[in-house]
Amino acid sequence: MSVLNGVEIISAFLVLFAIIDVTGSVPIFLNLRSQNKTIHPEKAAAYSLLVLVGFLFVGEWILKLFQLDVSAFAVAGAVVLLIISIEMIFGVEIFKNDNTAAENSSTLFPVVFPIIAGPGSFTTLLSMRAEFHTANIIIAVILNLTIVYSVLRYLELVKKLLGDTGAYILRKFFGLILMAISVRLLTSNLAALISTVSEAGI
Repeated sequence: MSVLNGVEIISAFLVLFAIIDVTGSVPIFLNLRSQNKTIHPEKAAAYSLLVLVGFLFVGEWILKLFQLDVSAFAVAGAVVLLIISIEMIFGVEIFKNDNTAAENSSTLFPVVFPIIAGPGSFTTLLSMRAEFHTANIIIAVILNLTIVYSVLRYLELVKKLLGDTGAYILRKFFGLILMAISVRLLTSNLAALISTVSEAGI
C-alpha cells in the first residue's frame, strides 16, 4: 500500500507555507538587497532542504533521547503555532530576528535561518509527525522550497505582482489557517496525550 497521500501532502504544504511565509518575507529580502547583501536562491533552497529534512529525522531521535512522546511534542508545538498565528494576524512581534552578521552574504543568515528554517518550522515538522507520514511531509517541504527558490529568484517581479496589500492579505489569511490548524493539532494530540498518561497510571 502506497504511503503517499494527496490530502496529507496538501495539508502539510499549507501548514509549512503559512509558517515559512515566504511571500510575507519579501520586504525583508528586499531590505537585505538594498543593504548590498547577497542572496543566492539555489543555495538558500538547498541549505534549507538539508536543515529541515535533517531535523525531521534528528528531531525524532532527540525526542527518544529525552523519552518524550511525539504527541507531547505536538501539543507543545501546537501552542507555538498558535502564538505564531497570533503574531501573523495581529501584527505583534514575538519572535525577533536580530541580524548582526557582518558578512556580505545573507544566504545562510538570516534567510535560511531563522526566516525559512527557524523555530516555527522545526516545531511544525515534529508536530506533523504525529499526523502525517514522513514521505508526505518531505514532499511538502520540497514543494515549499521550490516556491522559496522562485520567490528569491524573481524577487522584484514577486514584489510587483503582490504589492504591499497583496502580501498583507496573504499573511493575514494564512495566519487564520494556521490558527485553525494549531487548534486541531492541540485538541487531537491532547486527547492522545491524556489517554497515554491515564494508561500509565500517572
